[in-house]
Amino acid sequence: MQGPPATPIPTPVPARLFALGLVGGALMVAVAILLIQLGLDLPAKTILFLTAAGLTFLYWRMPPAHRHEADRVDQADALTGLTNRPHFQRAGQAMIDTAFARKRGVTLLLLDIDRFRAIAGSFGHEAGDALLQHVAKTLRSEASSDAIVARFEGDCFGCLIPVDARGRDRVNRLAERLAIRIAQPIRLADQDFAPRAAIALAHVEGPTATIDQLVRRADLALIAAKARGDGRPLWFDPAMETAMAERNMIVSDLRAALAQGDIQPRFVPQIDLGNARLTGFEVLAHWEHPTLGAMAADRFMPVAEASGLSGDVSLALMRQAMAAARDWDPSLTLSFPLSTAQFHDAWLAQKVIKTLTESGFPAHRLEVEITENALFANLALAQSIVVSLKNQGIALALDEFGSGYSSLAHLRALPFDRVRIDPNFISDMAADPELMKIVTAIVQLGDTLNLPIAAKGLRDAETQDRLRLIGCAQGQGPFYGPPMDLGQVRQFLAERRLLAGSTAPPFPTIPRLAG
Repeated sequence: MQGPPATPIPTPVPARLFALGLVGGALMVAVAILLIQLGLDLPAKTILFLTAAGLTFLYWRMPPAHRHEADRVDQADALTGLTNRPHFQRAGQAMIDTAFARKRGVTLLLLDIDRFRAIAGSFGHEAGDALLQHVAKTLRSEASSDAIVARFEGDCFGCLIPVDARGRDRVNRLAERLAIRIAQPIRLADQDFAPRAAIALAHVEGPTATIDQLVRRADLALIAAKARGDGRPLWFDPAMETAMAERNMIVSDLRAALAQGDIQPRFVPQIDLGNARLTGFEVLAHWEHPTLGAMAADRFMPVAEASGLSGDVSLALMRQAMAAARDWDPSLTLSFPLSTAQFHDAWLAQKVIKTLTESGFPAHRLEVEITENALFANLALAQSIVVSLKNQGIALALDEFGSGYSSLAHLRALPFDRVRIDPNFISDMAADPELMKIVTAIVQLGDTLNLPIAAKGLRDAETQDRLRLIGCAQGQGPFYGPPMDLGQVRQFLAERRLLAGSTAPPFPTIPRLAG
């Protein structure tokens, strides 16, 4: 006996047919608007009702996979396939709320590729995209299944993790694994390259916790991690909010301080280690802030660089120092560190030369210092700038040697007159045999290349003696006294008869020059 006919299963509407339905619906809405303008309200309402009903019918006949396809596309980053920032915000708040209900908290790990723009500029944008995909894959493979992994923007990634009271150790291990794995060499544009990441961590829990609060804390920790520059993961600390308030104050007051001449030069003595004579000064910035007090360059110059004002600060210092040094002994030089941001300025050489010309300071008594990181950011532009400066007789020093990328390659790439060793190698050299070996190797390399080696950060007589024995040419640091202002340096030179018209002191001078 044959049973009743089976109820036919409705065939799902293909996504393409639904798209055609949307086009048709749009046309029907246009017709309805036209009818309303003609005063035919009833037919217009009928058309709108039928259009809405038809589109609703088509939508619910679509397969679920097609129905949610657009949502998935909207939630994903096109390059890496990770969650994008807008969806991360929504899903993150939901995770925080759920975690609170379960008496748990949420930790955010932020990861930023160190100097990503410089990498993309040197290796090409395709290589930059490949690096982003590599980092995304690494982060997704290390994160737990309940984590939300997102690409925020550019080279910044986030990993949101629900944790219990004992979960901090698990997060620390994740951060350490990521730092190690991302630092492994990869192939970019037919070259081996070892990237480095800045990693920050922040945690929230409780009924008032929000995703915006968590992201802000992690952002502050990331700024501090990047400034520290050692590649180690860093947790948010409430003191970072105080530091950010100070940073904002510096940004708001810096331009006015430049206009009013409040940024003043400080002079750091540079000593010939062979005969203990003064050879010149490194010129650093100093700011007497009305609220924050006395600030050395390392406190506000990173902010100046981030806000695009480091070039203005450097040129202002040059004008003041060169004007003051015109009647100094002609053997004394002035050395100015230039920031990485300044080497993005194609007109940098012209600005320096113009400042020289206006001040009447001899070009051969000027030295500019460039870091390896500035070279890495845009080697071709740096070469162009350096050639223009060298053609005027200006000396060039490679600063903080050993702290950046591809040191030997950079020594070959540009015509340096001097190399200054990173002060981190010098400050603890006497107590650390491994550092002593590194410094000795750098000095020997300088001998081979006929490049004088200078040591920054010299703190004691023992270090000075060791540097002298291995043949280091020049030293500077706290051992020779604190930086001097314009009045102090003039008195200092007058006492040693190093102003124009005075008789030079007998050889040798005292090893320790100040303070």
